[in-house]
This record gives sequence, structure tokens and C-alpha cells, in this order.
Amino acid sequence: MNSLREWEEAFEQAVDVKKSYDLAKRMEGPKTNPVLGYRTAGSKAEWETGELLLKEMQEMGLQNVQKDKIKVDSWDFHHAVLRYRDKEGKEYEFQLGAYQTDFHTEGFQEFSMVYLGRGTAENYENIDVKGKLVLIDINQREEWWINFPVYQAHLKGAAALIAVQDQGYGEIHDTSLNAQDIAGPKEAAAFSISQADAAILKEDMGNMEKTGNYTGDFKEIQVLFDAQSTVIRDRESYNITGMIPGEEPEQMIMLSAHYDSYFTGFQDDNAAVAMMLGIARTFIDMGYKPRKTLVFCAMAAEEWGVVDSKYDWSTGAYEQVFTAHPEWQGKVIADFNFELPAHAHGKKDAVRCTYEYASFMKKATEHIQPSKEAYPEGLEVHFPIQTWSDDFSIAIAGIPSSVNEFSDGEFMETHYHSQFDNEDFYDEPVYRFHHNLYGKLVLAFDHTAVVPMDFERLFAAVEDSVDEELCKKTEANETVLLERLKKAKELGQQLYSQIQTINEEYKKLLEAGKYEEAKAMAAEYAALNSSLLYIFRKEQDYFVRLNWHDDVLFPQQGVGENLKVIYKALGCLKEDDPEGALEAVYEIDNNRYAFLFDREVFRYFTEYVLNQPADRLKWGYGRIIHHENLYDLVVSLKEKNKLQKAGERPDLEEEYKILLQAANAQEQCYRDDIDYMASSVEKLLAAMEGCVQKQ
Repeated sequence: MNSLREWEEAFEQAVDVKKSYDLAKRMEGPKTNPVLGYRTAGSKAEWETGELLLKEMQEMGLQNVQKDKIKVDSWDFHHAVLRYRDKEGKEYEFQLGAYQTDFHTEGFQEFSMVYLGRGTAENYENIDVKGKLVLIDINQREEWWINFPVYQAHLKGAAALIAVQDQGYGEIHDTSLNAQDIAGPKEAAAFSISQADAAILKEDMGNMEKTGNYTGDFKEIQVLFDAQSTVIRDRESYNITGMIPGEEPEQMIMLSAHYDSYFTGFQDDNAAVAMMLGIARTFIDMGYKPRKTLVFCAMAAEEWGVVDSKYDWSTGAYEQVFTAHPEWQGKVIADFNFELPAHAHGKKDAVRCTYEYASFMKKATEHIQPSKEAYPEGLEVHFPIQTWSDDFSIAIAGIPSSVNEFSDGEFMETHYHSQFDNEDFYDEPVYRFHHNLYGKLVLAFDHTAVVPMDFERLFAAVEDSVDEELCKKTEANETVLLERLKKAKELGQQLYSQIQTINEEYKKLLEAGKYEEAKAMAAEYAALNSSLLYIFRKEQDYFVRLNWHDDVLFPQQGVGENLKVIYKALGCLKEDDPEGALEAVYEIDNNRYAFLFDREVFRYFTEYVLNQPADRLKWGYGRIIHHENLYDLVVSLKEKNKLQKAGERPDLEEEYKILLQAANAQEQCYRDDIDYMASSVEKLLAAMEGCVQKQ
């Protein structure tokens, strides 16, 4: 058996999804919370699961199985239980979820509890919450993240905040609990409660209209609360790795998934870890001897792993490729990361990958189509990658990555990070297809001599991101950038065409059984591969930036979006429209939080992004640039807007000056970014020309 198609057929015949399913269920055993589950960073439960996976890898026949030590901040959530006797004398006991904060009652303690709506600054006016539990509603998908109201409560002296999901996540049922990364300090304690349980508490705290809205004066109630949630900085955890050694060991193909979880985590991410090892088992059982070394990595601390950071998830993956195995950079030609793979997140499936691998992925999947039962509308390729999972941390290390598309479906709003993420929503045809799809993609990459990078796609995307109208308005010199991008696209296209030719010749050697010739051919192009991976890594350094909502963008795009709304706000002020100006300012960087939370809350969550060391910011370090702090402007405009609504005509001259200064500063940033990108493209052009010469 030599041809790629024959190996693909053999793989499909050898897949055993039942074994994968069984492993996913066995992973539910270790837990920090005996009732709710949880398998959290640095906890005993995470360690026990790692040991289970270590043994599984050894028994299935993987080689070089080991525990890669990494440093994380640990969280052990043992329990949070609230007892309450209502006004009729009925007793209740509620199980609460938790966020990664440090809080210990040492048994049941009595607390006063107050309900404060959305938990914004204005909700605290004339209310004393010192030493009390604060109950609030939150919609993290459409409003703000949990860290803002939690820290607001902490600054007001609250003992802890308890959040009720009001849409956004956990929408499957009113008994649903939800968990997310806290992105804040461990001292600001936070827990979660279901809508159903919260409704019982609210019923005794104030009048409820027939619409379900709580209005009027809310009274305090007395509750008993027992919680044990422990966060400790700088603890050891482990990523578990095993390999199938290849004939060309200087190149590696990586498969990854994370084994920490909220609740029992069947989809997120037990099924993914089990699928990764199911693919490994299939290769072993079918006797496949890879050309590249296949490395299978079960990652710890994906859901959370670092205290007081906006970028507190994907810690295990970041540590794996930056500290545990930095030598993988330049050797691993592709990473296949897996998330929630046993459920269809829509009628159409997709592989999400980096720009550079989109062309190869499209070609490699043309003949791989799901059954109508799994995905009736077929399969496509999406790009670029996002920040939702470990593939982003891996990519910025210079390892081209991909992930099964999972973030767009209804599941994320209904079941994700709740106790309803369980085997009830297991979809066997989807799970089987993903085993087959990614096993076949591994085979496709294993049949290449040169990393199949199409740089043209990236340069085309950069070109599309250049707003010529904005360049004209800011007097940015885009001409040089566009000229270089045009040349880079042409060179990228030429280079990829040559790469395809080389890889076709290599595949023919393999299919003819000429393995020694194939090995010699791969060795001949080792320097070219190193250069291509170097270019990929530099592209990540030069072009990958983030906005305050963790969207991936190019360097000038964040400033460009700021300028558009600044110009809009300036226009509103010229028209004596402070309300319109406020709506525009709301969209500038993270200034929306200035509308809702105290200055210290805004300052804290701004400074911890801009002024923390790299080891606390991990994959987000240096990727937010050119911040515009307009807190004082927001406060002033809100006051002027009140005056106008009261019938006065406020003087907006000072606010106009402040915005004009912001516009001038951002315009300079835009000009600098365009120049920076032109310089970066020039450097990449030189490196690409060197690659052409190496052929």
C-alpha cells in the first residue's frame, strides 16, 4: 500500500470511534467539585486526568510518551453551596458554579445578600455592600465580561459577586450554570448561580412585574454560604505528549487538544482529546509508518491558567511551544488542534486554518465530503485562525495551525461551559467524520517534502485591509506598501507553484515505493523548509494584532476603526449632538467601559494589558497598540448630554478639542503603521526571494 488514496481508505476502515467515546467518558472521573465536576489548571483532578492519558498513550503504543512540565497558576474549585430560607419558611440549597478566584468560608457563614441589577457603577449609588454578597445579572456575549462587575463589587467592599446568566451563554435551560475565564485578580471573588435558583432569591428581595422584570426597592436577605475556591500562583502542571516517530525526524506534524475542563466537559474537550488519540490509535493499528514524526499533545490549562491577565486562557499551549519545547519552532510543519468535535455546529462543517495553508487545505479536502447525516451542506475551509483556542498560541510561535470550526454554532450560546455539555449531545456521524477528515489531512501533509505555504493569500488580505480613503485623509503613504504587496503576491504565487511541483514529485516517489529517494529529496529541501517556517513566524510578529475584543487584525486596522468613529464623533459635536458623539466614542478601543464602571475599574483593566510583563500576558503580549484613553471625555459628554436633555445648550468646545487631539494622535499612528507594514513587507520579500533561490 503506497498511494495516498489507499492509505486514506485504510484509515477510514480502521477508525474505531467507540474507543474514542469510551475514553472521553473515562476522562470524566477525576473532578475538583464532587457534584459539578471541573478539572481545573494545576489541580489534583487535572493531574489525575493527565496520568490517565499518559497510561492510555503508553498502552496504545505511542513512543517517547512523557510529561512536559509547565508553569501555570492553579485553581481548585471544590464547592460553593448557598442555603436560604424563604419568607414562607421553605429551605433551599443551591449548588453554585465559580470563577478562578480565591475565597474560603471554612464552613457555612451567614451573609447579607443584595441584588444590584447589571452591577455597573450606578447600581451602587447610596448602597453599602461591604462584606455582603452581591447578586447581578450578566450577558457576557453582548455586554461585558465578568471581570468588570466583579472588580466593581470588590472595590465597593463586597465579599463576593454572584452572577446570573441573562442570555449570552447557558441558554439551554434556566437551571444552567455557566463558567468562563475570569480575566481578573484572584482577590475579587466570583461565583455563578442559575436563573431558576436566582429567581427564588429575587422573589423575596423585591417586587416582580408580570413581565419578569424586577423593579422597586430591593431589600437585603440573609443567606448561608459555604465555598472553597483556591487560586495559587506559579504551580506545576503537565502537558502529556507521545509520538509516532517518522523517517524524516527533523519535520513533525502535531495534533493537540486540551484536557482541563469546566463541569464534565464531554464536548469541551474530552471528545477532542479522545479523538486525537483515536487518530493516533488508528495509525498504529493500520501499521502506518509516517515520513514526519507525528506528535500528539494533550494540553493542560486551556480554559484558564494565569492570574490577573486578559489573556488567561490557552496557557498550557503557550507554555508548550514557548518554554517546554521552543525547539519545535521550525520543525513542526502543522498543528491540528481540536475543540468540541462530536457535535455539529451547523449544517456545514469547516476547517479553520492560517492564511498560508488555506490553499493546500482546500485542495486536500476536495474529495473528502461528510455524509448528509453529519453535515448536509458539506465542508469548506475558513481562515484566518481566531483567539478562541490553543491554535492561536501555537501559530504565533511559528507553527502553522488549524482547528475544526466550532465557534459559530448555537451550542456556544446554549450548552458551552455548562453542566449540559454532556454525552446527551453526542453525534456519532459527526465524530466519525472528524476522525476521518483529520486523519486524512495528516496523511496529506505527511506526503509533502516542502511545507505547502501559499503566502499570496496573506498579502492579498493585507492589501484588502488598506483603506485608501483613510490613507488619503490621514496623509499616510500607502503607495509603497501597495507596490510591495503586489510584488509579494506575485512572488508568493510563484513560490507556491514551485512548492506544489516539488511535492507532486515527492508524492510520486512515495507511491512508487522509492522511500530512500524520497528521504533524500526531503533532506535536500530542509533549508527551504526552515526558511519558509521562518517567514511564517515573522508574519505572525509583523502582522498579527488584536483589538480589545480579542479579534485578530492587521496593525493599522485597530487605529483605522478608531479614526472612523472619532471623525463621526467630531461631526456630532459640530452639530451640538453630545448623544451621537457618545455613541461613537463607545466604539473607541475599550472606552465603552468608561460609560458603566468607576474610573479605577477602567484604569485597572486598561493598565493590566498595557503595562504587564510578557509572562503574564502570554499570547496577547504587545498585540494591542495605540490605545486612546477617553475616560474623562466620556464623563464630560455624559454630563453635557444630561444638560441638553434638560433643555440647555451645553458648550462642547473643550470636548471637541480633546477629540481633535485624539484624532491627530491616531492619524500619526496610522501613518506610522502603514510605513511599518511597508518595511515589514520589504523584509519578507527579501526572505521569499531567498526561498526561490534555494530551489
